[in-house]
Amino acid sequence: MNKERKLIIAGNWKMNKTAAEALDLVNGLKRELASVKEVDIVVCPPFTALDAVSKAILDSNLRLGAQNMSENGFGAYTGEIAAGMLKEFSVRFVILGHSERRQYQKEPDALISKKALAVHAAALKPIVCVGETLAEREGGRTEQVLETQVTGSLDGLSKEQMVETVVAYEPVWAIGTGKTATTEQAQSAHAFIRGVLVRMFDDTVARRVRIQYGGSVKPSNARELMSQPDVDGALVGGASLEVRSFADIIKNSI
Repeated sequence: MNKERKLIIAGNWKMNKTAAEALDLVNGLKRELASVKEVDIVVCPPFTALDAVSKAILDSNLRLGAQNMSENGFGAYTGEIAAGMLKEFSVRFVILGHSERRQYQKEPDALISKKALAVHAAALKPIVCVGETLAEREGGRTEQVLETQVTGSLDGLSKEQMVETVVAYEPVWAIGTGKTATTEQAQSAHAFIRGVLVRMFDDTVARRVRIQYGGSVKPSNARELMSQPDVDGALVGGASLEVRSFADIIKNSI
């Protein structure tokens, strides 16, 4: 597939896998995906498995991501994870503002933008998630919600930082439900997000930003989704927890 932006496919393992199980998974992925050069492949295990996975993928084409990060540096923030802790394990990417954190931890856009700035300050790359709920989509508010989340969550980033930021569009109604946005719905939302980036930054920046789709991505729908002009990869949840399904999503995207 010939795209101006290199595809980036990330597996968000969420609160799954012990360190031992994580090793089994990445060792299988290393074998299955060793020859893949056309896609940036990222695995995002839970914090407790970062050390083991970091060592296991050192000599591979897999990159390491974290599922969250504090907006603060080292200090009195019980239960939080600082950028310096992630860098110790050669983490490259950090997921921010996932819909589950927006929902369960009540993370607002303003906090996500602070985290994004902290990720960049540490020379890491954020994957910033945005997306509407079913009620918002059915109420005709998809674009309003996306514009609010994109502008709020990316507020304060420079053009240079924005180019190094990945945006993940995840329609909340399609996460773990088996429902997937149609290719037309996904492309429309991605194109709208890119238009917001044009207004926030400029056309050159917006054309360089990679926008992932997240929401029940499977091997069977990966090719069609990735073929859309503004879909530059996937943020994969459940299907990233098994070697075969994650590897097939990546292979089917090329």
